[in-house]
Amino acid sequence: MKISLLIATSDDDYTEHLSNLLSDKYKDTFFVSVCSSSQSLTDLLLVSDFDAALLETQLIRDTDISPIKMPLLLWDESDSGSAAQKNHTIIRKYQRVSAIASSILEYYASFSAGEGAPDAGKASITAVWSPCGGVGKTTVALANAIKASLSGKKALYLNMEHFSSSPAYFNDSGRSISSVFEMLERNEGNLKMLIRGIACKDCSVTYFCCPDNFDDMNILTPENLALLVEACTELTDELVIDMSSLCDERARRIFELADDIFLVADTSATALKKLNQFTTQNNVFERVRAKTTIIANKGASVSIPLVDSVVSLPPVYHANESAVYKALSAYSFRRSTL
Repeated sequence: MKISLLIATSDDDYTEHLSNLLSDKYKDTFFVSVCSSSQSLTDLLLVSDFDAALLETQLIRDTDISPIKMPLLLWDESDSGSAAQKNHTIIRKYQRVSAIASSILEYYASFSAGEGAPDAGKASITAVWSPCGGVGKTTVALANAIKASLSGKKALYLNMEHFSSSPAYFNDSGRSISSVFEMLERNEGNLKMLIRGIACKDCSVTYFCCPDNFDDMNILTPENLALLVEACTELTDELVIDMSSLCDERARRIFELADDIFLVADTSATALKKLNQFTTQNNVFERVRAKTTIIANKGASVSIPLVDSVVSLPPVYHANESAVYKALSAYSFRRSTL
């Protein structure tokens, strides 16, 4: 679905700038209309319905805006203490267009439960996991996401590590994914819309900023996680889940949902021993073996008797972490028979 959005302000230059950018960059999210006076707003509301509207203070004062589902005050940081400011949700006028769009979607998600979301589809899910930390799991996950985006797909990277490594690779100044966890815990609101609202993008890959607090990740149940994954699959083509090294109930739920599972190992004896334990002593593995590929990272030589496929990645050395996964994105992650 698209959100029907009205921009109502007497500042014609600002209105034209904002409406053009939203119509261009968010054409699959918003259907934008504009007006510049109280009379034109009144006339427009008689014939059109709007899901949301950005309204300047004077137009809120002079017009009956009750037909608008979600009126928002477009505030230029003047007129402090006005009734409009006290009674309406505020969006600052002078900020990045991406921040304005994100705020509209986040607010709209809070009371639009059950409605659809923009860009509805069904993504392929790749879970990237290792029983051992430090083997390059995040690098492999990001390389796979970049490779998908370079092939023309929309790629979403979902970091489910307890301590997120996302800030090492992406700008982490956007809205935290903690708001998603809170909505899942409350079991109310439009999850897909909220996800769309807080998502960030870098190098053609969509991602989320890390949680506000370590404990925020711990409130997720396996059922919460399944809902989150389902919501993400409807907003992208390729969902890459970077998992923690635990093999708990949440990890097992992701394994069940995944179309492909990448088990990552490097040249260390610890990584190879732990991987061997998982594949020979854990009953979880037998249930997911058919969709599992071993990723032998950093030039590792890995031979697991019960695994039918392997992808070998060479060692890549660079001081910039992002340069490493971008280099590895040139390699194939398709399974090859051992």
